[in-house]
Amino acid sequence: MLEELTGLKSFLLDFTEEQIMIRDTVRDYAEKVIKPRVMEFDENQIFPYDIMRELGDMGFMGILVPHEYGGSGLGYIEYALVIEELAKIDPSIALSVAAHNGLCTNHIYLFGNEEQRQKYLPDLASGKKIGAWGLTEPASGSDAAALKTVATKEGNKYLLNGSKTFTTHGTVGKTSVMMAITDKSKGTKGISAFIVDPESPGFIRGKKENKLGMRASDTTQLTFENCEVPEGNLLGIEGEGFKQAMKVLEGGRISIAALSVGLAQGCLNESIKYSNERHQFGKAINQFQGIQFKLADMATNIEAARLLTFKAASRKDKGQSIAKEAAKAKLFASEIAERASSEAVQIFGGYGFIKDFPVEKFYRDVKLLTIGEGTSEVQRIVIARQLSND
Repeated sequence: MLEELTGLKSFLLDFTEEQIMIRDTVRDYAEKVIKPRVMEFDENQIFPYDIMRELGDMGFMGILVPHEYGGSGLGYIEYALVIEELAKIDPSIALSVAAHNGLCTNHIYLFGNEEQRQKYLPDLASGKKIGAWGLTEPASGSDAAALKTVATKEGNKYLLNGSKTFTTHGTVGKTSVMMAITDKSKGTKGISAFIVDPESPGFIRGKKENKLGMRASDTTQLTFENCEVPEGNLLGIEGEGFKQAMKVLEGGRISIAALSVGLAQGCLNESIKYSNERHQFGKAINQFQGIQFKLADMATNIEAARLLTFKAASRKDKGQSIAKEAAKAKLFASEIAERASSEAVQIFGGYGFIKDFPVEKFYRDVKLLTIGEGTSEVQRIVIARQLSND
């Protein structure tokens, strides 16, 4: 209990001047540059290359990457602030920034050797190249260990054969990290991670998914047919891939929690504005208790989710265990975001059901958050197991 209280005190400290500047910079950029184009990106499923390059120039495509590899050398608190501010305006862009930073780029930084870091991280951190990351397969979702893609060693290279599904940036990615089986007899300890060049023969980009929401974020099926990967592109050693992926996803849950907080806050912001302007029965609808209660519940849940998120981010920056904290933050934040988007549509009434108002898009975007980076059900399993080990 004392540890919990001490942790509570430490993560509730005010943000530094630098962190406030980062937050305000992203907020201003999202409002002025991204907001006018949100529906253009969404309706046409456009991946915003220009936005990504500009965010790269601002230092937000290599947030966790040290300066020596071209990154910003920041921590998870700054990372969460960036993702939250982007998600208030366009969750799909926030998702792409989160996936680029937290999955492919972070995997190479955490587990790559010096040669691999020097070769790949500068272009990723600048936004010059977009990173893709592949774990999920048609037959392996929550059961990530059930993947079937195989990497067979032949001389000084590996041949990849198999497929990936729901790969973020599968179409647009210029650098990718893929998990594959190198020794089937060892189960999860027979899975390895590889840096794969999407331009390699046998790397086949398949169907780009036509999604309910998050439509500006690229999601693609991939197939590997004797795709050649140099042995020097193995991340770590053979058999470490699954363990690496779980560690990457653990940190990624902080970014999805922050994205959820941002989306929920966007719903609340729009609901407050609309309920102040919309009049019925001779007064603004925010004067009715039914609307007031919805707004109060949304605000309270968002603040609780934000505190959980930044507690996990603070612990991560200190090098402390975050398995339980990240799972709690992701679970709670994603589920309250889902409720916030539903309540926002209800507050808007019929107008919440049409695309002229942003809550319609929030309502479509939010569902992915209780699924990606581990479903809500998986998060509950993680939390329960951690409780048993306490």
